[in-house]
Amino acid sequence: MNTSLALSVSLQGLALSLGLIVAIGAQNAFVLRQGLRREHVGSVVLLCAMADALLIAAGVMGMAQALGERPGLARVLALAGGVFLAVYGWQALCRARHAHPLKASDGGKGLSRGGALAQAAAFTLLNPHVYLDTVLLVGSIGAQQPAELRGWFVAGASFASLLWFGLLGFGARWLAPWFARPRAWQVLDGLIGMTMFVLSGLLVEHVLRGL
Repeated sequence: MNTSLALSVSLQGLALSLGLIVAIGAQNAFVLRQGLRREHVGSVVLLCAMADALLIAAGVMGMAQALGERPGLARVLALAGGVFLAVYGWQALCRARHAHPLKASDGGKGLSRGGALAQAAAFTLLNPHVYLDTVLLVGSIGAQQPAELRGWFVAGASFASLLWFGLLGFGARWLAPWFARPRAWQVLDGLIGMTMFVLSGLLVEHVLRGL
């Protein structure tokens, strides 16, 4: 196998994946908040990265075509994701109404490891955009690579997810002194809540337009 060609394909996967996931969204907001609270960061980062890797691999192996032929499934996922984002957004706005002297290191009324992983899984798997990005787009592009190079493409795209979520989760600790202030946590929760509602509305609107 040509090593330079394999490296080139891996870099293509990495660049494409980074271009898709480096954006404001529910999953990124949750990873950032867990990083700021220093709650189960490694577990959350690993779950999000592994989920992306599995979805990318599934797309490259042929799931992209299967989902593309089932618009009904896409609508169901969009509605489920919209409801989940709306509920989480409401919870975040409720937290934003009250000032708490919360330090990022103490975690306040934090989540258990199981609870954090459950929410991370929900943000990942109930968001239809993750399937559009990883399974349909990244998967279909990766499937066009020669059979012997598809593994390298998957590896590059998967590493992009691990790199991004790692930077987002562990890098958030540098912001801890600012978020030791109650007002900063209120602002963060307010922004997260509004983001969730906007994303939820866009998902529901997309479903209604398709009916």
